[in-house]
Order: sequence, then C-alpha cells, then structure tokens
Amino acid sequence: MTTTVPPALPFLLAELEVASVERLSPSFVRLELASAALADLGLDGPVLDQRIKLVFPHGDRPLPSIEGADESWTASWTDRPVEERGHMRTYTVREVRGSGVDTRLVVDIVLHEGDGPEGPGAAWAAAAEVGDRVITLAPRRGHEFGGVEFVPGTASELLLVGDETAVPAVAGILRDLPSRARGAAFLEVPLAGDVQTLEHPEGMSITWLPRDGAGRGTALHQAVLDHLGAPLEPLGALEPIEVDDDLWETPTYSSSGEPVQEAVSVVGHDLAGLYAWIAGEAKVVTGLRRALVRDLGVDRHQVAFMGYWRSGVAMKS
Repeated sequence: MTTTVPPALPFLLAELEVASVERLSPSFVRLELASAALADLGLDGPVLDQRIKLVFPHGDRPLPSIEGADESWTASWTDRPVEERGHMRTYTVREVRGSGVDTRLVVDIVLHEGDGPEGPGAAWAAAAEVGDRVITLAPRRGHEFGGVEFVPGTASELLLVGDETAVPAVAGILRDLPSRARGAAFLEVPLAGDVQTLEHPEGMSITWLPRDGAGRGTALHQAVLDHLGAPLEPLGALEPIEVDDDLWETPTYSSSGEPVQEAVSVVGHDLAGLYAWIAGEAKVVTGLRRALVRDLGVDRHQVAFMGYWRSGVAMKS
C-alpha cells in the first residue's frame, strides 16, 4: 500500500511503484514510476531540466517510512543510519505521462557498467522490476520547489553541453524549447550504442560524442572550443586542485561565492547573445567554465555550470 503525507506539505513526498522498465541502450535504463500521489505533482509547465530526489533502499532492506512526515523529514532522514534510510540521489525528470491519479513520472538512469564504480542508484535501476518501490521528493502543485537551472532569458544562441549524466536534462530542454530556438548541443556518452534520437527544434544541432574507450571529456571539451572558435587549452591542462567537487554556478548563484550580479563585457568574441548550459563530470565542467568565463570573458549572467558528479568521488544526494 502506498503511503503519502498530508497535502499541506510544500513538496511531494511519496512512495512510487515501478510501472515499467525499458533498457534504452547499453548505458541507460528508463523507469516509469506510478502512484496516485503523483496527481499532486507540480509540473504544469515545461519540464526542461527539472531535478527531483529519489530514495533507494539499502540492499534488501525496506524503504524508510514517510508516515506522518513533515518539512523536517529530509533532515531527520539524514540522521538515520544508512541501513535504515537507504540512499538519496538526484535525477532529472525525463517526461511526465498521463494526468491525475494516472500520472506517471519517467526517469532515465545511467548504468555505469564497466565505467567506474556503480552507485546505489545505478545498481538499483539495473536490477529494477515492475512492482519495485522508491521514494521521491518532487515539486508539489502550488508550491515553489526549484530544480530548474535552464533560464536563457533573451539569448539568441544556445549552447547545451553534457555527459551521459546530463543527457536526460538536455533531452528535456531540447524537447521544451520554442520552435524558433537556435544553437548547438554536444553530448558525450560511453558508447556509440548510447546515441539517442531526440526531439529538438530545427535550429538546434546535436553532436553525439561516444567515448568508446577514449578519455572522459577530451572530445567534448575540444568540440565545444571548436564550436566557439576558441583555440584554448586542452582539458588535460587542469590540475586536480583546480576542480571544485561542488561546482554549481548559475546567473543567480555561485558555489564558490563569486559575485554574480556584476555584468562583464565580452572582449574580442561575438558571444554577447550566447547562453550556455553545461553539466556533467566536475573536471570537464570546470575546464569549460574556465574557457568561457576566464579566457573568453563570457558574462556570468550568460552561463550555468553544474558539476553533477566527480570522477573517483562518491556522489552526494
């Protein structure tokens, strides 16, 4: 039986059931999640890169209880032993299907098979079957939740960049863009078999960059620099100490505390109409941040840089 919390809670906290499982490619699995509680899901407009939380069970142990939960549930969840609370990870809503009590939440999860250690979310998704259960923290209708970073404003040219962990977000952005949108998307995936057909405006080009055993981020970094016409440093020039594990910078927020309200003029490059959305492994994102902001002088109001994860470092919730 699905347990939910009172409607007064300012976010949707519910236990969902796996309604279908689809292996999209060697590195991606798509889960369709169901619950009558999703009737209160607050995604009435474009989904774009909307983030949510999923809580997976720890091994064969049951999910933590959400009975009687209030706004302090997340804090109290963190205080529990991992065996009791399970594992919380952040994902992008790939699609919302249906309506009312028949609403289905679709999430694409990356399987890191043979490409580094497998986290609890990927391990759970790889073995997921219809009827399995997971908890979500998601937007509730009528309440602010956040979780959308794609805010291009009046930009005339878009640049979308991501590795496999950002593919669902880029796919959602491309799907929800207005038909007049122009720009380019660069997507790095582990294997050629991971290339997908994505809905997108005619004015947006999509370049897929399968690693197929090559170094992470190398081709992606170079492809973006070539697109911008910028003969700058290769990705390997970054020192580990320069990489911020928690890199998250948008036009209104900086994880480093860097001022973001002062506009900076673009010098020597015709990038004034550009808006760049870049997400993925922290070192790759850091390298591109340095290229755009420091070397090309792109205004901080024109960019969003998000380190979704860091190679060799356990992912946070």
